[in-house]
Formats: sequence, C-alpha cells, structure tokens
Amino acid sequence: MKTYMEKKETVNRNWYVIDAEGLPIGRVATKAANILRGKHKVTYTPHIDCGDYVIIVNADKVKLTGNKLNDKVYYNHSGYPGGLRERTAKEMLENYPVEMVERAVKGMIPHNRLGRSTVKKLFVYAGPDHKHSAQKPVSITID
Repeated sequence: MKTYMEKKETVNRNWYVIDAEGLPIGRVATKAANILRGKHKVTYTPHIDCGDYVIIVNADKVKLTGNKLNDKVYYNHSGYPGGLRERTAKEMLENYPVEMVERAVKGMIPHNRLGRSTVKKLFVYAGPDHKHSAQKPVSITID
C-alpha cells in the first residue's frame, strides 16, 4: 500500500463556524488550529496547506479559567527603547477580544511560511454575526 500525499492543487476546503460563547479560550483555539492545519482530515500532509477555513464568533464571550483574567499579561513592543506595552487579559477581553482569540490560535500554528499562509484562513468576530454566510459554513460544537 502506498502512502497518499496531498497536492496543493487537489485540496478541497470547507468552511466551519465555532461559537466561542462560554467556552475556555484554549479549547476554542486548539480546535480552530487543528482545523486550520487540516489535521482533522484523512488526507493531512504536513508540508501542504490542506486545512479548512474557520470562523470564530462571540469572541467577546470567551471564558478564562482560574485567575488568568488578572494574572495573564499580553506584551507588545514597538521596537523603540521604552516601547514595551503590557495589557492584562481583562483589558484584552474588554477592549480587544478579537486580537486575544487570534493570538491564542496563532500560537498553536507553526511559526514559519506555511503557518503564516495557514492563519490567513482564520476569521474572528466579537459578536454573533459574520459576513461569510454565502460560503455555507458548517457549525462545530466543542465538548
């Protein structure tokens, strides 16, 4: 029996919606990262972008367990001296929920050329509405 290797020309992509309301951010991010990479498919090939599109809605209603709301800190640096900016998870959830979920998913995808092309298939929205209804996305539930 020969091993099947997917080609980028033969990749069949689907659209999925994940409702993040009341779910832990890590559970949502791992499910989204696996779908983006294509690891849920039988035809998964590590060196080909064979993943599907993922839409995450209700990012502002995501849940953080433990004391992460106050203890977890997100860092940004402008590249200039004294340009370090720190934000707690509470500030991020209140002001930038989309960026918070995007960062969680991006951290679970390889940090290389393939990962950068993979993460472009991720769409995160703070509210329950999204603009991809024409693609007929399939809803996914997370246990």
